[in-house]
Amino acid sequence: MPVFHYQGRDRAGRKKQGKVTADTRKEAVEGLRETGIAVTSIDELKGILYKEISLGSKKVKNRDFIMYLHQFSTLIKAGISVVESTKILAEQTSSKLLRKTLENIVLSLEEGNPYSEGAEKQRNVFPPLFINMMRAGEAGGNLEEVLERMAIYFEKQYQTRQKVKSALMYPVTVGCLSIVIIIFMLAKVVPTFASMFLSFGSELPFFTKLVLNLSGFFERFWWFFLLVAVSLYVLIRSLKSKNDTKYYLDYGLLRLPIFGQLLQKAEIARMTRTLSSLIKSSVPILQSLTMVEKILGNEVLIRVMKQSRHSIEKGESMAIPMEKHWAFPPMVTQMIAVGEKSGTLDVMLDRVADFYEMEVDHATNQMKSLIEPFLIIFLAVVVGGIVAAIAIPMFTIFNKIQ
Repeated sequence: MPVFHYQGRDRAGRKKQGKVTADTRKEAVEGLRETGIAVTSIDELKGILYKEISLGSKKVKNRDFIMYLHQFSTLIKAGISVVESTKILAEQTSSKLLRKTLENIVLSLEEGNPYSEGAEKQRNVFPPLFINMMRAGEAGGNLEEVLERMAIYFEKQYQTRQKVKSALMYPVTVGCLSIVIIIFMLAKVVPTFASMFLSFGSELPFFTKLVLNLSGFFERFWWFFLLVAVSLYVLIRSLKSKNDTKYYLDYGLLRLPIFGQLLQKAEIARMTRTLSSLIKSSVPILQSLTMVEKILGNEVLIRVMKQSRHSIEKGESMAIPMEKHWAFPPMVTQMIAVGEKSGTLDVMLDRVADFYEMEVDHATNQMKSLIEPFLIIFLAVVVGGIVAAIAIPMFTIFNKIQ
């Protein structure tokens, strides 16, 4: 993450300067403004000393974070202060990263700062959505409700994400296993029998010759396959880092026959659940839409959300850009339009989220039942074909010997 050097003044007019980390210059300025510093100048620091070296994930694990939110909500409900609650949770959490983060927040709280300000300084650890909702809860005096809502929100998001991962992981695992088995047979098993066939000098079936030629090609040019795999990985990563090319990659993913519908439903569920939670926490609609854009993982839907935000800025309905786009089913746009007109947008978004979370559950179960037999048949055909290519000539040779 880039490091910026800033100069400015605090609320009392005193000069302030220092360093701050942020993804962009704009985010750095906004972050400082939220802490009460009006920036007069800001410059990005270059050089290797300011390059971030990451030795692992800096995010709290989902399970630890969800448990923390439930416990935090329970302590606040019991009438324990935010400072004492944070101290208690810092002592009992099993996550070292979360413990260190909460200890830093306790120091900030003891200085008289609100929780959100301390969390803002730990934004490499906490999700931006959590920080913004905490800020809204403090401003609205309903921190207890916000914490409970966030606990439910992040738990549902985690469950939906896990369902999608498990649905996608199964075919990927079986596919990788198939490739490993095929490579092992072509590289180790087939060459052993190839020398035996050549020693007998008998005529081999066409399929056996094909398998032997593939084995010989792989044995000589295995590095070529490795190079292609690495090149594809690097190419996809570089393309995903650019918004324009990422748009077309995400477009292609959404258009896939089975996986595309699952990803579309999961993204719509995430979008509507997040937007509903933000609106219920009294976060302004424009700021809420900006937050939704940041948490979505598909560039196609992100661009539509940007158009919806611009539509609201013009005084129009946020549902208009969605109605014109194929990625949003009519039910979603109609529910949003009704919610805007009736003033129950958060309720309508919750209903859409509930529906699509159930759809994701059904889609993952259906996908597994459809893909499982196909993958088993594919693996049986490929491995069985290689075995048959070796076994048939062996039976022929054995009959000649007899």
